Amino acid sequence: MFTMGTITINVNDEAEQKFRKATQLTFGKTKGVLGRAATEAIEEWSDRKTRGNETKMLELLENGFKMGKLKYRTRNELHER
Repeated sequence: MFTMGTITINVNDEAEQKFRKATQLTFGKTKGVLGRAATEAIEEWSDRKTRGNETKMLELLENGFKMGKLKYRTRNELHER
């Protein structure tokens, strides 16, 4: 069994009507279809956004990045040892 979270959001009327219509056409008019469609939409959006960040992070790892001017010569100076 899994737990479910609750999100309360406000969207404009046009977006709501489009979402409801698409949900009805895809899943029908049974109980819980709005939640099912919203979950699917949130997961797809999150995956799409995360995918872009992973690519950027991998590029930084491969190419490196400038960290500014070094203020310490050794690790001991940094940790005051």
